[in-house]
Amino acid sequence: MTMMTPKASRGADFDRVPMSHLMRAVVWSFLVVFAAVAPAAGQTAPAVSAGDGTLYLGAFPQRIFVIDEASARVVQEIDVPRGAPRSMVLSEDGARFYMLDPLMEHLTTVSVAGREVTDSFTLSEGNRRVRIRSFRVAPDGRTAILHVDAAVKLVDRFEIEPRKLLEYDLERHEVVKDIPWPNTDAIGIGDLVGSRMLFAPDGESLYYFDRDVLVLETENFTVVDRWDMSEPVEDGLGPLQFGFATDLINEEPGFFTGLFRMRDAAQNRDLMGVARIDLANRGVDFYALGPSAPVGFALAPGRRKAYGVRSEIGSYEFWTFDLEKRALGRRQRVDGRPRMALNVSSNGRVLYISSAGNTIDYYDADSFDHLHTLTLDGDMTASLFVMPPTQ
Repeated sequence: MTMMTPKASRGADFDRVPMSHLMRAVVWSFLVVFAAVAPAAGQTAPAVSAGDGTLYLGAFPQRIFVIDEASARVVQEIDVPRGAPRSMVLSEDGARFYMLDPLMEHLTTVSVAGREVTDSFTLSEGNRRVRIRSFRVAPDGRTAILHVDAAVKLVDRFEIEPRKLLEYDLERHEVVKDIPWPNTDAIGIGDLVGSRMLFAPDGESLYYFDRDVLVLETENFTVVDRWDMSEPVEDGLGPLQFGFATDLINEEPGFFTGLFRMRDAAQNRDLMGVARIDLANRGVDFYALGPSAPVGFALAPGRRKAYGVRSEIGSYEFWTFDLEKRALGRRQRVDGRPRMALNVSSNGRVLYISSAGNTIDYYDADSFDHLHTLTLDGDMTASLFVMPPTQ
C-alpha cells in the first residue's frame, strides 16, 4: 500500500475544490501576507511587562545581541572582531562594554549608545603571545589594570613568563607601568582576578576582595589599608567568605552588595548571609540568614529586594531576599536547566534565566511562574546585561 504524506494529502484535497484561478490567487496571497506578519511561536512578548530597557548578550559566532526588553525581540546585532565575546564588563558610567576574545589576546571596547566597536588592542607581537587573564577599567575609562601572562614560542620550546599586573593606557595604547603584586600571604601569584577588583568611584583606590579586603592607592598601587575579614567577627565564628556578583547595574555607586558565608564552629555548620560594603567609608554591614546553600544572587532595581537561584541537578529553586527586613522571602522549586545565570528585569517584575545554549527563560518575579522563552539563532558566550531605559 502506498502511503501519502500529510502534505500530499492536503494538496490533493485542495485540487479537488472547484475554485477559479482568481480566487486561488487571492487565497494564496492572504496566506503569504499572514505568514509574514504572524509572530514566530514563542517569540511574542511575555504577559508581564519586563520594562523598557535593553538586553545585551554576547553570542556565537562573533556578535552581541541587542534585545528590546518591552517586546522581547532581537532588534540589532553588533559585530565584534576575533570571535565570540568573552568576559564582558560594563564601564562604571554604563557607556561602554569591554570584552575579551576567546583567546584572551584582544581587549575590545563597544559603545553602548552607538552600538559599535570603537577600539581594540593586543599586547601580542610576533612569536610572543600575551593573554589577558582578567582586567578592570578605571572609572574615567582612560586606563585599565590588566592581569597578564606571556609565552614566547622558540624553535624547540616555549618560554613562559611570570604572570604580572600592568597599568595600561587605553587612549595611547601603551603600558604605563608594571604593578607589584600586593604584599600579602592571602594572595597567590595567579589569584588576582578582575571580577574581584573594584575601583572606588573617584578612581583613587582599588579594592581587591579575598579573605581580606585590600585597598591599593592608584598612583603606585601599593597596599595602604586592609580590612581583616579573615578574623572571626564574633567569638566562635569563622571568617567571612565573599561571593559577589559582577553585575553592578542596580548597585549604588560606592557600594557592593552580595552573599557571604562563614563557619559556625560551635554548631558545626556553615552560615550564609548578606553583606553590604561601603567602599568610601571602608565599612561592612552584614547579617546572617541561615544555613549556607549554593545560591546565586542578583540585586533588584531599588535595592529593596534581591533574588537567588539554586541550581543543582534535580533541584532548582528561586529565592527571594528581603533586604529591608533582612530576611529570606519566598522559595519555590522550578523546572530548571543545567546552568542557570540569573538577572532581574529593569522594572524588577521579571527574572531572566540564561547561560549556555540559545534560550532566555522569563519568569514572574512574584509568582515564579514561567512566562516566556526567547529563542536566539546562536548560543550565548557571555553574561546577560540588563540596561535600564535611561542608559
